[in-house]
Amino acid sequence: MHSQQAAATATLSAAEHQAGGPHGLPGDGGGSARTVYAYATDPEASLPEGRFVEEVRTVLRRRTTGTVPATARGDDGSAATGDDGSLGALVRQAADWGAAERERYLTLAGAGEGPEGHREVLVRRAVLGCAPLALLSGAWLQWLSAPGNADDPLVLRILALYASDVGAGHPAASRGSAYLELLRRLRLAENAAPAARLTGDQRIPDGAFRLPALLLAMSRRPDDFRGEILGADLCLRAVGLLPALKLVQEVLPTEADWATLDPGGRREGEGPSPVERCRAAVDALVEQEGERGADAVRTGFRWMLAGLRDWSGALHAELVAAGDPAFDMAELMRLRAREGAVYHHQFLLEGKPLARWLAECRTDPGPLLDVLARSKLVKPGRSGASSLVRGLVGERGPMFRVFSPEDLTVIRRWIDSLPVKPAAASEPRTEPDPVSGPEDVRGGDVPERSSPARTADPLTAVAASLSAGARSPGRTPSGLREAYHLLMNRTDTPALRSWAMDYVAGWLARSGHGMDRTAMRLPERWGHEGLRPWLQAQHDQHGAEFEENAAVPLPSKEAVVDDTVQTAPLTLIDGSWLQGFTDYEQASSAIGHSLFETYWDELGNGEPHLNHPLIYRDVLKEMGVELPPTASAAFAQWPGFREESLELPVYWLCVGRFPQTFLPEVLGLNLAMELSGVGGTYRRARLALKAYGFSTRFVDIHNTIDNVATGHSAWAADAVDTLLASLPDAPGPGARADMWGRVRVGYRSLNPPRTVGARLAARRTRFTGRRR
Repeated sequence: MHSQQAAATATLSAAEHQAGGPHGLPGDGGGSARTVYAYATDPEASLPEGRFVEEVRTVLRRRTTGTVPATARGDDGSAATGDDGSLGALVRQAADWGAAERERYLTLAGAGEGPEGHREVLVRRAVLGCAPLALLSGAWLQWLSAPGNADDPLVLRILALYASDVGAGHPAASRGSAYLELLRRLRLAENAAPAARLTGDQRIPDGAFRLPALLLAMSRRPDDFRGEILGADLCLRAVGLLPALKLVQEVLPTEADWATLDPGGRREGEGPSPVERCRAAVDALVEQEGERGADAVRTGFRWMLAGLRDWSGALHAELVAAGDPAFDMAELMRLRAREGAVYHHQFLLEGKPLARWLAECRTDPGPLLDVLARSKLVKPGRSGASSLVRGLVGERGPMFRVFSPEDLTVIRRWIDSLPVKPAAASEPRTEPDPVSGPEDVRGGDVPERSSPARTADPLTAVAASLSAGARSPGRTPSGLREAYHLLMNRTDTPALRSWAMDYVAGWLARSGHGMDRTAMRLPERWGHEGLRPWLQAQHDQHGAEFEENAAVPLPSKEAVVDDTVQTAPLTLIDGSWLQGFTDYEQASSAIGHSLFETYWDELGNGEPHLNHPLIYRDVLKEMGVELPPTASAAFAQWPGFREESLELPVYWLCVGRFPQTFLPEVLGLNLAMELSGVGGTYRRARLALKAYGFSTRFVDIHNTIDNVATGHSAWAADAVDTLLASLPDAPGPGARADMWGRVRVGYRSLNPPRTVGARLAARRTRFTGRRR
């Protein structure tokens, strides 16, 4: 073996030893991490309770045992302290490690080091290796707010931090979007959007998925892992810019928004740093939950720090090894060996079929590189004269387009790095000439060398538990009141999920009943001018109706109080129909960014005094009505609510769980909801509240933020227009006319017909389990 190749193989072995296998973290075979990552990036993901939760806890405990030295109670006075150290000490430790690790990576970027193209290789590997984590930076906070806790000051703190991460109110403004732009600039984004596709990119080390996969999986069970999620988030923000990206920043200082890519860095116009804001949220959590919460935070923090150390160490070893072009070549051959082994049974290299060399290459690429270097296919030091990258891959060659341009660059670098043979050196005979294309496989399959033994993959059990959870369906709600209570949280069971889907299907069937025979405000067809002109006309009509009804007597005080009470199950979950758009990729998308901002506004932009549910509770108190906490079973069972007062709220809670399945319907519902009171109903409600001495703040704030020029109504119309403008104007499912019809049904679903026929349509749909 050439000394250069031997060095690369030795370095690769060291990296694999540290990583627990090719491209892995310690004990991580990789496949399971990719599976969990792909599953957990689904915005409608439903992760099971029971075994799944226990398997995740097992991984957390395994990776935190003995990873942080015990220290005395910290001097920062933090509530989150314990026998093995203060949270402040952990934050300092993470920050110090991050700074030192970035310096370690910077040494790899030294000018003039390595062969030609070496820095480009380092940048490519570093950027791809960080992609699974950086593309979803902050996504683990996505489900920590829910209808049942939307008035909790702690949750509002967390939501404010998350809103910063996604760039609330702007499309493609999340931290992950900034990373996607970096990938695009480097032409590495083929598999980067949506993030679930990243798992199919074999250039990315398997182990790079392990930390984000488990963290995203925990984000889908926020009630089980809130403390651990916040602890891990605090660790990431304390570490700052991922260490490997410091190398990239050194080489490409202007190619990315580096401030945004640092999860601990302030974004433009912000006050306290993300580290300070996350720390404040953690302290509030510990104040609520005591030592149990503090322990969960420390567990999440230590797990993340230990995982970052291992992952970064493996990535650093990989970049060191990549100093030798043979490392890139070995990886390329290993990744392509499986499909290549199907062919080339008749082409011999040193007396052995190339197919057999390729089969063995899947576990050990070194021997194949050695034999290729000695073959007629390669002219050491002269890639331009080597048939491996000339005739064989040319337009008329038998391997045309088998290798990508990036692959060919790797092969050329490897050939050019090989020592030039003496002129008199003989070359082993290779026969026959490899110009024959793929041939039929004859004589049986090529035997493959078994993979070396590895430590058991800790995410295997986690991945297995995802499918196992479907076999434990859980409890089906007995009625509206129990459903309302169970739907307060983000997590669910297969039975609850099925019930919610059926309820939505029935409600939409009722909403669509008789539409062709009934006049409705939304036009029959969507026009290219969009909905803004229609919106202005509706606002004018609301104003005219308000003036026309000026002489109509106001309702009695008793009627006002009763209406306010019966509307409480709806209003105290304000924005819940949009809860699905808190999902990371939805919250910064072209359609979803305004829906997330609407949700963010309904909950007060992180400020309790602006939180709509809290403002509404203040009005109820003025009326002498004290209701139980919204998330409690007692609230849903409160005898003062009439059964029909829960019908629409339950629909909101159900449809909000399916932002993709029912996207057109949610957009229609959102438009109806935001427009419903502006200019008319809210103004009349204000008169009634004021007449009886009650606060008008709730209706006042809605009449302004829902306005048709720059408010929620305008955003709702724009979201519909964005969807419709992107669709073909053709017949059939999924085309513009079909989707517009669904938007119209969603619009009508705010106030569906109450006729017997409509209710029978809903019942038939729910009974048959039919879906759109």
